[in-house]
Amino acid sequence: MQPKPPRLFGIHASPSKGLRWLLAALPFLLVISIYLFASDLRHRDNPSDKLLPRVSEMASAVERAAFTPDRRSGKYILLEDTKASLQRLLLGMSLAAVSGLLLGLNMGLFPGLRASFLGFITFISMIPPLAILPILFISLGVDELAKVMLIFFGTFPVITRDVYLAVSRTPREQLTKALTLGAGQMALVYRIVLPQVLPRLIDAVRLTLGAAWLFLIAAEAIAATDGLGYRIFLVRRYLAMDVILPYVLWITFLGFTMDWALRTLVRRRFAWYLAGKD
Repeated sequence: MQPKPPRLFGIHASPSKGLRWLLAALPFLLVISIYLFASDLRHRDNPSDKLLPRVSEMASAVERAAFTPDRRSGKYILLEDTKASLQRLLLGMSLAAVSGLLLGLNMGLFPGLRASFLGFITFISMIPPLAILPILFISLGVDELAKVMLIFFGTFPVITRDVYLAVSRTPREQLTKALTLGAGQMALVYRIVLPQVLPRLIDAVRLTLGAAWLFLIAAEAIAATDGLGYRIFLVRRYLAMDVILPYVLWITFLGFTMDWALRTLVRRRFAWYLAGKD
C-alpha cells in the first residue's frame, strides 16, 4: 500500500485547501499580534506614545483623511493623494511597458537592432534611478514630467531586457516555417511573435511594480504638493505614525490589487502561458 503524501512537511507535501489558507494567514496574524502587544506595552508606560499608535488612533486618522473633507480645499485628502500618485505611476509604467515591448520585441528578432541597442540598454540598466533624480529635477523641472520620467527610467530597461529574453527563446523553427509559408517580416513580428510575449510583458510589469512605487514615493517626497509619498514625508516631522502606517498599508493594498489584477488578466486571457507552471 502506497503511503499518503505528508500534509505539511517535505517536498511532496500536499496541504489541503483549508490548511493552505491557514498557513497563508499565520504570518499576518503573527505580525498583527506582535504589533498589538508592543503597542499596548508602550502605551502602558507612556499613554501619549507616538511610535506605535493604537488601532483606534489609526482609525481616527483614516477617518479624518478619507471621510472628512479638508477645511481649506473641501476635498478628501486620501482620495486626492491616491489619484495623484496613481496617475503618475500608471503613466510612467504605461510608457515603460509600451516602449520596452516594442524595443525588446524588435531587438530579439533583428540582429542589427540587437547589436545597436542591447549594450546600451544593459549599460543604463546599471544606473541607479534614484541617483539621477536630481538631474531629472534640474533638467525637467519639479512638475509631473520629472516624476513620470523617473518611473519610466527605472522600469524601462528591465522590461526591455525581459521581453528581449522572451523573444530570444522563440523556437527558430517556428520563425522559419512562418517565413516559408509567406509571412512578411512585420507580420512575423506583430502577428506571430507579439501575441506570444504579451503575457511575459505583463509578468515583467508585475515584477517592476515594487520598484515603480519606490521611485514614485521618492520623487513625491522631494518635490510634490500632493500624492501618497508627499503626505507621508509631510507628517513625519510631527511623528504622526497614526497617519504614516495607514498610508503605508494603503500603498501596499494598491500594489497588491494591481498585481492581482495583472495575474487575473494573464490567467483569463493567456491560459496557455500558465500551462505546466502550477
